[in-house]
Amino acid sequence: MTIARNPAFVLDCPDAKTLATFYGALLDWEVKGDDGWWSVRAEHGHSIGFQEVEGFTAPRWPGQEVPQQMHIDVDVDDLDTAEAAVLELGATKHGHQTGTTFRVFLDPAGHPFCLCQG
Repeated sequence: MTIARNPAFVLDCPDAKTLATFYGALLDWEVKGDDGWWSVRAEHGHSIGFQEVEGFTAPRWPGQEVPQQMHIDVDVDDLDTAEAAVLELGATKHGHQTGTTFRVFLDPAGHPFCLCQG
């Protein structure tokens, strides 16, 4: 039994347009929005939403003082090329790296995400 299709993930953030623009460029998805609510959508229907939250506190990974609660893994062909691209978009590379087939970054609002090479 299918209950739902095409789930959308929504991230709290201090600036929804900035974060939607970042992920739109990272994923090559369409960016839409206004008034504190923005989203990116793939041609096949998947989407990520971004809502502005006053007093937003970024997650503190790997610690749990402010837990990440979720993160996004993005498959890439080449980690070095993808790293350069996300840094250009405004991501920062996290100082805590634990693997060799993935790299951890923070988006412009401080949410962790990983570039993964499988």
